[in-house]
Amino acid sequence: MVRDASAGGDLAVVDPGRSLPGRGAWLHPDLQCLELAERRRALPRALRVGSIDTTAVRRHLEDRPGRPSA
Repeated sequence: MVRDASAGGDLAVVDPGRSLPGRGAWLHPDLQCLELAERRRALPRALRVGSIDTTAVRRHLEDRPGRPSA
């Protein structure tokens, strides 16, 4: 995932091709890993921002094929 500030705010977006410019952070393709990273505030630290919106990353992980149903 990378930080996208083009929309006026700090937004985390998925970068499966690893080709988007900017500072990136690795995350396992697992919703639990995202939740743990959010609780630990690891993503803003890794991306060097005060706060970051992870809605797009969460949506990507929830819509992923093969994801176990709750």
